[in-house]
Amino acid sequence: MSAPLERERLQALADGARDAGRLALDTEFMGEGRYRTLLCLIQLAIPASSPERESEDAGERILVVDPLPEDFDGSALAEVLADPAIQIVVHAGRQDIALVRRRFDTEVRNVFDTQVAAGFAGLGAQSSYDSLLAEVLGLRVAKTASFTRWNARPLSPEQLAYAREDVVHLLELASELERRLDELGRLQWAREECEPLALSSDERDPETIFARLPRSATLNASARPIARELVKIRGVGSVSGGRRAEDLLDAVRRGREQPPDPPPPSTRAPIPKPDDAPLVALAEALLRARAREAGLAYELLAARADLQAIVAAARVSGDEADVRTLKGWRRELVGAELLELLEGRVSLSVHETDRGRRVQIDRD
Repeated sequence: MSAPLERERLQALADGARDAGRLALDTEFMGEGRYRTLLCLIQLAIPASSPERESEDAGERILVVDPLPEDFDGSALAEVLADPAIQIVVHAGRQDIALVRRRFDTEVRNVFDTQVAAGFAGLGAQSSYDSLLAEVLGLRVAKTASFTRWNARPLSPEQLAYAREDVVHLLELASELERRLDELGRLQWAREECEPLALSSDERDPETIFARLPRSATLNASARPIARELVKIRGVGSVSGGRRAEDLLDAVRRGREQPPDPPPPSTRAPIPKPDDAPLVALAEALLRARAREAGLAYELLAARADLQAIVAAARVSGDEADVRTLKGWRRELVGAELLELLEGRVSLSVHETDRGRRVQIDRD
């Protein structure tokens, strides 16, 4: 397809997204053997009621875009993604958002992830798109090309059909999940949980890589600048040879020329101890009970590492750990109650109800 016609089709879809206030997004990519993942295909959908419909699938107008040509112009899409008035609907979309942010040098302002939303509707925090279509909409989508080299051209009709399936019904699914969450009073919780996705990135930050180096905190002040320069070299350790050796030596020289860099004061969280295990188990029992009562996926409330950090912080200093369980809607639902339990101000007991046994908080 010619570049002018591709731009025209993308602009028409962008205009439709503005009219509708929504855009479904999915991508296909290749990451194997690459320093950076390659964005190979973009699938977009808007409600079919929008004007200038190119094609329709189940009430949605779908456009599959090839971003690989050098003359591809994605400015119309970038403007839509950065518009806070347009909801960008994805499923498990962290990688998709990171790719389009980097590829088009744009922000994504208003994300709604159906996988995240499903967890708040009691459907499992890691539900697949296919399983949600079946459980929420009663639909089944036939997938035939689970693995393909998306950077190969031309793409076959089968590949294109597979790609389109990832956005067919996506807007319909999002609408139904929003309806359910609104009835449950949890729609704002889901939106709050989706907000960090808008900042998803696959850029390699040298400072972050340096901070994650094993025993980086034990390096002396002279060695730290050298290590910092080394993490900026792509593929260190994967290739040997003259050119790579020169790059390594140059990095060492640059590091030696830098002023000493003393390690920062330690801010490491308290280390969990074996004696913490009973309290972690008690905390998990409370959270699992509250998640079940609320019809939420337990994974949305805490990971085991969160509970270990909460218990260890309470043991060492009595301070609150800096974890998600003690913030926002999670604190409101169970975090504050968990702190009371660990402080000994309340206790847990099991009570028989008409709905079976349930865990209850007993206050003095």
